Amino acid sequence: MSKVSYYTKEGLKKLTDELNQLKDIERPKASNDIAEARDKGDLSENAEYDAAKEAQGMLEMRISKLEEIASSARIIDESQLDDSKALIHSTVKIKNQMNGMEMVYKLVAQSESDLASGKISVDSPIGKGLLGKEVGDVAEVEVPNGIMKFDVLEVSRL
Repeated sequence: MSKVSYYTKEGLKKLTDELNQLKDIERPKASNDIAEARDKGDLSENAEYDAAKEAQGMLEMRISKLEEIASSARIIDESQLDDSKALIHSTVKIKNQMNGMEMVYKLVAQSESDLASGKISVDSPIGKGLLGKEVGDVAEVEVPNGIMKFDVLEVSRL
């Protein structure tokens, strides 16, 4: 059974756009590449054919994974969420108790995460540690070398 994932409208559109691109454009191209390689002769010694078949297999795995994600995806109605707690699609400002460094993260679904733009997955250690926290709470996050503590400074829906 697949796990339900929550997305913004934009995040789900991006996911379905990628899926459609793979199915409508990349899949026929992969089939064409295999046909061209097959036409070049003996398949037992045809590295181009083997590479095309392997590429097709990887493409089909990606399509299957995206279809599974899309089938269990739900769009979140942010107006129904509690603004006082860190939940999915919350923007959270935290302060590392160890070094005093402040960071701002938006909690998102796994496939929408992008650390460079400040989006972290709710499935990541920090994301899990922040879920349900309110301003003033301390989030304890287990990392390989111990436990990191973060003060929750702000929670908002930006």
